[in-house]
Amino acid sequence: MLMRTDPFRELDRLAQQVLGTAARPAAMPMDAWREDQEFVVAFDLPGVSVDSVDLDVERNVLTVRAERPDPAGKDTELVASERPRGVFSRQLILGDTLDTEHVKASYDAGVLTLRIPVAEKAKPRKIEIETKGAKQEIAA
Repeated sequence: MLMRTDPFRELDRLAQQVLGTAARPAAMPMDAWREDQEFVVAFDLPGVSVDSVDLDVERNVLTVRAERPDPAGKDTELVASERPRGVFSRQLILGDTLDTEHVKASYDAGVLTLRIPVAEKAKPRKIEIETKGAKQEIAA
């Protein structure tokens, strides 16, 4: 029997595993936005204990790890198993304009929220212009 490999089917399968589908969403979906002088990232982690969440920043890479244990015991027969479980990890590459030294994290109702301030060097500043007669300032 001759079988053809469909590269698009394999790509679709891989995309479903990484990005998730409506029936089986990605393990750690997130939203990100800028709020005044902070960059905010919110991760959905329902059923995850705050003790199992680990945050690391190395250079400009932020890594979030979390574990959702299996709710069923050893002697339990699962009838349906659609919720992802185990150890999940997600990495974000942060721009040089963010202050990775002052990241704040909070966890409420299954949502991990990170607040990353914009670095001082990235904020607008005034530049002084010197003239022969007087000094003037313009906005940068």
